Amino acid sequence: MFKRSYKKLSSILLIFCMLSGMVSLTGCGFEAEEKTVTLNVYSMLANYSGMQTGWMADVLKEELNIKLNITPLGNNAFETKMQEGDMGDIVVWGNDSNLYTKAVEEKLLYDWDKDNLLKEEGSYIAEHMQSALRKNRELTSDITAGEENTLYGFGNSVATSKNDHEGYIYTWDIRWDLYKQLGYPRLETLDDLVVILKEMCKLAPKNDENEPTYAMTLWPDWDDAMVMYVKATATGYYGYDELGIGLYDPDTGTFHGALEENGPYLNMLKFYNTLNQEGILDPNSRTQSYEDANAKMAKGTAMCSIFNYAGQAFYNTSEHLEQGKAMLSKCPDESCPLGYGSSIEGRDRIWSIGANTKYPKRCMHLLNYLCTPEGRLTTEYGPKGLCWDYDSNHNTSLTKLGEMCMKNPDEKLENGYKGTFLDGKLKVGNETWDINATNPESNEETYNYLNWKSAWKNSVSDIEKDWQKRTGAINSTDYVDHRDHKITPASDYHTGEKSEDLKRTWQAVTKELKDSSWKAIYAVNDEEYYQIVNDMIKNCEGAGYADCVEWSEGEAAKRFDSEKTIGE
Repeated sequence: MFKRSYKKLSSILLIFCMLSGMVSLTGCGFEAEEKTVTLNVYSMLANYSGMQTGWMADVLKEELNIKLNITPLGNNAFETKMQEGDMGDIVVWGNDSNLYTKAVEEKLLYDWDKDNLLKEEGSYIAEHMQSALRKNRELTSDITAGEENTLYGFGNSVATSKNDHEGYIYTWDIRWDLYKQLGYPRLETLDDLVVILKEMCKLAPKNDENEPTYAMTLWPDWDDAMVMYVKATATGYYGYDELGIGLYDPDTGTFHGALEENGPYLNMLKFYNTLNQEGILDPNSRTQSYEDANAKMAKGTAMCSIFNYAGQAFYNTSEHLEQGKAMLSKCPDESCPLGYGSSIEGRDRIWSIGANTKYPKRCMHLLNYLCTPEGRLTTEYGPKGLCWDYDSNHNTSLTKLGEMCMKNPDEKLENGYKGTFLDGKLKVGNETWDINATNPESNEETYNYLNWKSAWKNSVSDIEKDWQKRTGAINSTDYVDHRDHKITPASDYHTGEKSEDLKRTWQAVTKELKDSSWKAIYAVNDEEYYQIVNDMIKNCEGAGYADCVEWSEGEAAKRFDSEKTIGE
């Protein structure tokens, strides 16, 4: 796109200059586009030193007449450069505090408002990244108070809209092959799920290594204020996120304490006790590690996982798929899984330009290109046309070579590009758009090839095709996107500090909460279960549970205010 437009513009301006009797191209303001320049990139995030090589070097030369010389610098080296007043041409920061704000204060970064640099040379950024640019202005507003021009860059992983989100993890993976054998029974509630999982265990009572199977297998490694698997199941079912000593509803800002009667935590606690009473909860769940549980998932010990990273990610090997076995998403109809929003303001790894660069326009041309859909897709997947392209409906797809490169980064490129795919990847260590941001030039697809409509068309197994036909979805992300779910917006909320007294109270309360929760899970009948839960409530309240809830409610209010104002 840029190569073609620059070459056409080059011809027009050259003819105009010749007809006007001008000898120097500088007089036409075109020297920057015709002359090949090398931009020095100082990056806190790079792991590579030297000239950009391979296919990306060729693309940048063809499109922009630019070469990149990349220097990775740690904090100490950056401080040295700052003392010398030398920040190179492009500057990539590992975070947006300390050294970055100091560089702004000492006027070591180029002001993007100066001479209308952004508007004239970075039009795509100016039009499509307004929230990220506003965040950058506000970031240093105290330092630049009273100054008219105060824009110095933007953060990484910018979302296109508030609707963009990270990949879902609460996908409720079940053994789809066994679900199919059962005749695709109704799955509306957790009670239905218990019945279905019990029937699955009867169909497949042994795993790959002839060991007993269970409905679910848990682990305690990540328990914090609560039992992780209990509160996470509430997140996957109600769409409430963990916060403090309970769960937070991003739609309303409501906080649900862990001990709330008929609340999300206690409801999910009873679900796991029910599995145990039915004899289908792995009895080693409290004592095994995360790695132990994943090893069991890989050999088919469990019939269900609320997490995709502990379900299909481990079980869906090529061997299992060839056997017609798979773990695939099937959320209970009443569930409302939570997803985590991407930030339209971007993250904290900042792209900026050195104040003393000789080539501010060329620096902006580079950043602007990296922010266009073509630039973002090219940096991720390789040259357009060779590794990826759009079809007639503007859906995005990888070419055969592109697919090979995703499977094997050491794949060699063709059409005159030297080296492997990995050799040519951009070595700066930062990205512009979030990988799950919506690509406005596509047919409502993101930059993540795993979610493209083309991704599952030709390379799925028969059991996956059965799932696609039954659900009408192409993958788990598409499935959750088109059913009830919630997205908690990205915001600048950060967890507040606890007083020393509250820290001691917190430790006592949460220890009782976790210990008793595990005891309740393994209660052998309802009478024992409710006795344990009642004692847990009494003991937690005696240890200061109310103080923990009060602090958590305050944090929920702060978070909700932060999320409401994001992008306004």
